[in-house]
Amino acid sequence: MSYATRRLHLERHRTDRIGWLRAAVLGANDGIVSTASLVVGVAAAQASPSTIVMTAVAGLVAGAMSMAAGEYVSVHSQADTEKADLERERHELATDPLAEEHELAGIYVGRGLAPGLAQQVAQQLMAHDALGAHARDELEISGTMTARPVQAALTSAAAFAGGAALPLLVAAVAPASSLLYWVAGTALVFLALLGGVAARTGGAGVLVGAWRVTFWGALAMAITAGVGALFGAPV
Repeated sequence: MSYATRRLHLERHRTDRIGWLRAAVLGANDGIVSTASLVVGVAAAQASPSTIVMTAVAGLVAGAMSMAAGEYVSVHSQADTEKADLERERHELATDPLAEEHELAGIYVGRGLAPGLAQQVAQQLMAHDALGAHARDELEISGTMTARPVQAALTSAAAFAGGAALPLLVAAVAPASSLLYWVAGTALVFLALLGGVAARTGGAGVLVGAWRVTFWGALAMAITAGVGALFGAPV
């Protein structure tokens, strides 16, 4: 056997990124769409430039806090559920380990192993780490997918603030007469770039990812602009 063959084969899969990638993409997308839609809606209502910028700043702060709180509560609920399932599994392993071994073997048979081999695998895995084997193969809880509430909350808040800062900066520097068009146009560009980068990072089609994000962002801004124009009044 050659040295190259004996070397440890290390791989990094895209599923390793799924936790932070989902929170980051969701946060940044919401930041761009929410803030750009706010600016476009207020601009369509013919608000003053200072009011528009103030609205964008308020939207950035409120949105980042809302994203952090919502993500923390949501992911913490998932973590509580995982913890309860693990405690139940720990109790079942302590009170009836033989039944749990048969249950694990049945899972492996369902995945294609012969019954005898499945029983051997179940025995060896339970001897090594019974709870870990059941968490992974019965409950489908792994290190990659484990809920991390604080990480998700911080990632979402930071991503939202980063996304919201883009239309805010455009609103602050764009000419008042064409501010609506500058914000809407650059927001669509930002969304297309975000969708493309997220799709490439996750291994999906870049054009499909860019189009998907851009379409819904454009729809949100169009509806908000329509509402602003309908109910707004010159100031």
